[in-house]
Amino acid sequence: MKELLPAIQRWRGQGRDLALATVVRTVGSSPRQVGSRMVVSDSGDMAGSVSGGCVEGAVVEAALRILDTRLPQLLHFGVSDEEAWAVGLSCGGAIHVLVEPMEREEGKDPVMGTLLEAVQDSRILAVATELPSGEGEEAGSPTPEPEGHSIHRLVLSPQGNVLGGLSDPDLKETVLTELRTVLDGKASGVREIGGRRLFLERLEPEPRLVIIGAVHIAVVLARMAREVGFRVVIVDARDRFASPERFPEVDELILGWPQEILPRLELDDQSHVVVITHDEKLDNPALELALSSPAPYVGALGSRRTHARRLAALREAGVDEASLARIHAPIGLDIGARTPAEIALATLAEIVAVRNEARK
Repeated sequence: MKELLPAIQRWRGQGRDLALATVVRTVGSSPRQVGSRMVVSDSGDMAGSVSGGCVEGAVVEAALRILDTRLPQLLHFGVSDEEAWAVGLSCGGAIHVLVEPMEREEGKDPVMGTLLEAVQDSRILAVATELPSGEGEEAGSPTPEPEGHSIHRLVLSPQGNVLGGLSDPDLKETVLTELRTVLDGKASGVREIGGRRLFLERLEPEPRLVIIGAVHIAVVLARMAREVGFRVVIVDARDRFASPERFPEVDELILGWPQEILPRLELDDQSHVVVITHDEKLDNPALELALSSPAPYVGALGSRRTHARRLAALREAGVDEASLARIHAPIGLDIGARTPAEIALATLAEIVAVRNEARK
């Protein structure tokens, strides 16, 4: 959702009306996952996507109607719908898309404002969004709007702060219990609670890739990682390598020793660490710190012989066998990579594979 913020801010600054479309359910094969979003302006401009491009046109048409009526709708697109076939959703799946008008002024919808601020600040929230009633069986057809002609949301932070509400206040505690499970990692999705259908979702920061070593592979890897949604941090103690000219688009470029920088970065379960300097003075301290963190991926560049020497040094430093087994080395999926670009591709593919497996 973070990629939508510049468009939302720009179009709001121009005084344009906006509609937000969110994938709340998928069935079978689907080009975009639950929680994918796009925003549509009153002139038909759009940012983001809810499919692989196959139903965006129909969603834009629905969004423009919704901006006229100000009534949210739940749309259904699938292979059984003639209109879905016409726009190209022939992949054998179905998607349910909530389309809702957004307030033109930020202060008029404090709950949505909080969600956008959390996304901007990379904060975690669990959100329950009450869906319009009805099944939305025909692609693009409206469903009855929720009571009050607006979307009701209940928001829970990891600290226990609660914002918003539901159309039935008696469901609040039950839904908050469900939101706690979402904060703990239960998958987002549509659930029926007390006769109401709610989309329960965990909004979380974009994943972070921390690259130790501003070498040539890092130049390509950083660019690729940003394309697939990672926040990229480069760490290197060598100023000739870690220069803005070599890394003009990374989120953070930090000059310093990994053993000094990594504790400040506070590696978490959204952090992925790649160690690629080929210099033991940089690599080994970085690996020690990364392996003591919750980072789901820790990879190190080097041959099997290099890695054997690395393991021996880390054992001598007191790193246990269970931690050592977490290192992905030689780094990357085995695609026969030889060039820096191919190694970067193999590395990023492995990181994405590990991340997606952990999120199942």
